Amino acid sequence: MGEFEINLKLSETPTSSQIKKLEKYFKEIPLFEILSGLKFANNRWIAKDAGILKVGRKSILQKETHSVTTEQAQWRLKNWKMMIANYRRRGYSYPTISRIKKLLVQISKKKSKS
Repeated sequence: MGEFEINLKLSETPTSSQIKKLEKYFKEIPLFEILSGLKFANNRWIAKDAGILKVGRKSILQKETHSVTTEQAQWRLKNWKMMIANYRRRGYSYPTISRIKKLLVQISKKKSKS
C-alpha cells in the first residue's frame, strides 16, 4: 500500500489537535467511507445553510404534543385521516406519525382538568 499526500485549502487555520484527528481518520478509515461521510456532511451543511434542515424526530414529537389538551388529543384521534394528510404534507415519515399517534392516545386517556 503506497502513501499519498493531499494538500488542502481550508477556510480557517486548523489547530494541531484537528490536524492530528484528520491524519488519524485518513490513516484508519477507508477512503470510500471518508468520501461518503464528507458527502453526508456537505448535504447537511447545504440544508442547514438553506434553512431546510429537518429537526430530529424527538423534537417533532415534542412540538406536536407538548401543549395538547385531552380534548384536542381526542379530536385529533377522531379526525386521524385528516391529521395524517397534514403530517405527510409537512414531510413527516409514517414511523414519526405513528409515534405522534401513540403520544396522542396517551394524552387522550388522561383525565380532563375540569
